[in-house]
Amino acid sequence: QVQLVESGGGVVQAGDSLRLSCTASGFSFNMYAMGWFRQAPGKQREFVASIGRRSTNTYYGDSAQGRFIISRDNVRNTVYLQLNSLKPEDTAIYFCAASGNYYFTTEPDYEFWGQGTTVTVSS
Repeated sequence: QVQLVESGGGVVQAGDSLRLSCTASGFSFNMYAMGWFRQAPGKQREFVASIGRRSTNTYYGDSAQGRFIISRDNVRNTVYLQLNSLKPEDTAIYFCAASGNYYFTTEPDYEFWGQGTTVTVSS
């Protein structure tokens, strides 16, 4: 049974940092690219960041550039998202996802999804 379990969300103030984690099970983690998406209240889900199987390639959405860092540990079957300099507009549910495809920057590229972890940034 495939599972992606996110953790690390919470309520923080603007300027703070958080590290989100997503632990995978039920599939060969090191054979999948991993990504983070987010969905703010009343908005569509958007791409945040993704990382290739061996961490050689990383991609970031416009909102994440220069502030967020994606990484992975293939021994622990875990992908991380370091959120720095948080802003109120970063408030959203953050989802991790797994892609067995060559491309991994859009939602259709992803086959498995977690349930999400909520990040709330107050001003």
